[in-house]
Amino acid sequence: MNDISHPFDDETWAQLPALFENLPEPVHIIMWGDPAESEAEKETAVLLQSLVDRFDQLTYQVLPRRINYDFYPVLGVMGGPAEEWTDFGLRLIGLPNGYAMTSFVTAVQAVSFRGMTLEAMTRIKLKQLGQPVTIELFSAADNEAGALMAQPLFNMAVVNENIRTFLIMADQFPTAVDRYSLNYLPHMVLNGRVHMEGVVDEEEILKQIGTAVKTS
Repeated sequence: MNDISHPFDDETWAQLPALFENLPEPVHIIMWGDPAESEAEKETAVLLQSLVDRFDQLTYQVLPRRINYDFYPVLGVMGGPAEEWTDFGLRLIGLPNGYAMTSFVTAVQAVSFRGMTLEAMTRIKLKQLGQPVTIELFSAADNEAGALMAQPLFNMAVVNENIRTFLIMADQFPTAVDRYSLNYLPHMVLNGRVHMEGVVDEEEILKQIGTAVKTS
């Protein structure tokens, strides 16, 4: 496939096999949106098509916009087996470009490897969480730290069904930034109340999840 028929630069295209060819479990990606409505939705659909054309473990489908989403495109990363996809609550909102492409890869790997990159103690503690937690991670195409934070947050959603993680491209949706008066990226909001900025470790994330559960 040449550069005209896919949206990746040569260096990224050459690196993709190492990321996607050895996935242990198939991954299904749903895009909610309309490629005819915006350039971002069109580019995202092209990106997904180019990936599934190349990698057997990836499939995707485009579904219509939904009234419960404020911004588009929305990507949901689902786990196999193919006969019955599992929704782990991983969402990427916006075109995954720049460092957000790294976050997209992280989401696919988190689902396929079932969150196994988390520390063992983190997985043990997450098993004790029985209440719902919604984590909104605000990042941007040029925000490398956001990609670092997406890794544990996506894996946590896979490990515990009560956690839902949304990566929101703040540079594409300024109104989302205004909603929480964000001044620094990455910025995490747990259950709409508990805020964290910057890069923090898994222990601190678990601590703040506990705070979010108590204040909900």
